[in-house]
Amino acid sequence: MKKRVYVVHGWSGKPDGGWRAWFGRELEARGYEVNLLAMPEPDTPRIETWVPFLISEIKSPDEDTILVGHSMGCQTIVRFLETLPEGIRVGKVVLVAGFLDNVTGLDDAEEIIMRPWLTTPIDFLKVKRSTREIVAFFSDNDRFIPLTEEKAMKEKLGARTIIEHTMGHYGDKNSITEVPSILEEVIRE
Repeated sequence: MKKRVYVVHGWSGKPDGGWRAWFGRELEARGYEVNLLAMPEPDTPRIETWVPFLISEIKSPDEDTILVGHSMGCQTIVRFLETLPEGIRVGKVVLVAGFLDNVTGLDDAEEIIMRPWLTTPIDFLKVKRSTREIVAFFSDNDRFIPLTEEKAMKEKLGARTIIEHTMGHYGDKNSITEVPSILEEVIRE
């Protein structure tokens, strides 16, 4: 069976922004089915719209399903995993510049949008049971995601973490168009 990859962009992101267009092409060339999702209302992400949208896009999650998220997309994936019925799990989750507890560098209006994502509880045990593996990428110069989030991902999600140098927020505005380490992690069995 063909592996299916769903890629969830972050806040104000685009499906093919930053490294995601290259990433999708590379995976397709290797025989993966790739879904670069266009999240609803990307400039005002809300749990109550983003998580149901992801549920509607991933019809039959299973061990051949790989989820890749960037920033707010990571939160969305974690919350999606929390909704899966007992016994259903995806094969792999790759979180890029994700967060659980803390985001920095936001203005007052952005803080209002972010608040529910940081304060609405997550059942971490259920999330861990809903996937075979979680890998989380961080950069040592991300202005939004402090490296304390790396520790939180390890402790709360049992994630294997990777800290890269000078990747910023891996965002669409960083001029980062290829991230081979993320590709390698997805295709690694």
